[in-house]
Amino acid sequence: MSQVKVYGADWCGMTRRTLSHLDSVGVDYDYINVDEDAQAAEWVKQQNNGKEKKPTIDIAGQVLTTPDNEELDEALRAQNLIQA
Repeated sequence: MSQVKVYGADWCGMTRRTLSHLDSVGVDYDYINVDEDAQAAEWVKQQNNGKEKKPTIDIAGQVLTTPDNEELDEALRAQNLIQA
């Protein structure tokens, strides 16, 4: 299991952008499609005040909701998953 879990949907542009960015910086992640996993969709709603916001990302216990690439990189650096 990776330290990074991305909860999103295949049709979501922001999810695709996040996955592409993680690929470009070489970070391993687990992708969970909330359209296919009701339990994951419920977890996402619990993190976002009842809203299914995509992507919602869990980085070693830190939850980010629809982060931009800079915010994502900051969280990845904090876990030493990418270089400063």
